[in-house]
Amino acid sequence: MACSSCSTGKDGQPRGCKNNGTCGTDGCNKLTVFDWLSNMSLPNGQKPFDCVEVRFKNSRKEFYRNADNLPLSIGDVVATQAKSGHDVGMVTLTGELVRIQMKRKKVSADDKTLPKVYRKATQRDIDIWQKCRDREEEIKKRSREIAISLRLEMKLSDVEFQGDGSKATFYYTAEDRVDFRQLIKDMAKAFGIRIEMRQIGYRQEAQRLGGVGSCGRELCCSTWLTDFRSVSTASARYQQLALNPQKLAGQCGKLKCCLNYELDMYLEALKNFPPQDSKLLTKKGIAFCQKADIFKETLWFSYKDDPATWHTLSKDQVLEILELNKKNEKVDSLEEYAQDNIDEEKATFENVVGQDSLTRFDRPKKRRNKKRRKKPNPKASSNA
Repeated sequence: MACSSCSTGKDGQPRGCKNNGTCGTDGCNKLTVFDWLSNMSLPNGQKPFDCVEVRFKNSRKEFYRNADNLPLSIGDVVATQAKSGHDVGMVTLTGELVRIQMKRKKVSADDKTLPKVYRKATQRDIDIWQKCRDREEEIKKRSREIAISLRLEMKLSDVEFQGDGSKATFYYTAEDRVDFRQLIKDMAKAFGIRIEMRQIGYRQEAQRLGGVGSCGRELCCSTWLTDFRSVSTASARYQQLALNPQKLAGQCGKLKCCLNYELDMYLEALKNFPPQDSKLLTKKGIAFCQKADIFKETLWFSYKDDPATWHTLSKDQVLEILELNKKNEKVDSLEEYAQDNIDEEKATFENVVGQDSLTRFDRPKKRRNKKRRKKPNPKASSNA
């Protein structure tokens, strides 16, 4: 889904279309939607769906009714209805897929209060829109200075202008409620526009700002993740991860969303796995579980009197011992079961093809005694 005309320049900006991530083909934008019904024709007598999906700055998407039946396609810049004035956005989806998206977002297609698409944006609309977007960084910096001077405990993370430049929405994060009435007055006086304040969560802030995660890839929330599911420390416990807040937290300060990606697989594997708090009764003493590996189906147990010595047991062996303990039967020792696993490991990793040792290059090289050759004396040869 990458735009073929966009390539990275020296400053990291797209070099091909020069639109800084908002190219007309809508192929290199965040949260781009692929219309898999575009090549299919409608049945006879059926009219095309009269609603479209329009994307604005970052991840904000809204549905609009195409009341005038304008010939719109993906990538068209349109002027849409707003509370006052008009806004400018880009069409990201048309046709029957919009009906499915509206149903998924729980938006009624028969809603008469749905805003309308006015027209395709003219060059004058696009110039005003681009001029307003160029002012956003300067206004964001100035608004932060005003908030600091008023000693408000809030963080202004992003600014979004309306398409006609008459209104700006400031997104902020804060721990508690903030009285920003004086802030709105000062900003309206400094910028000469209408101000709207909107509080967002820390995950939404990371989604709008973007960044690179600890995995080395761009943040999931700023590239493809659209909904934020709750993440708890139980997800880390099921995956046997250390409960270290510095490693489990993302750039937003919350638990990483990727902790839920493989959680279902771990839960499925743990259904037939013995619990980690299980105790094995042997004639040598009680053994406790120290570690488990669900991929290798291996558990490590140690005796209560000797916790430093771990014995490797397979999942089937542990289940077998637990069944015997339920019948009030004790096994002799864990060493008998662990010895079988050691023998299997030796047989598995035996060198049967005559390969060279991996440490053959680690042997110290023998020093060679080089005899120093006597250089001929040029004076002696000249005297002769």
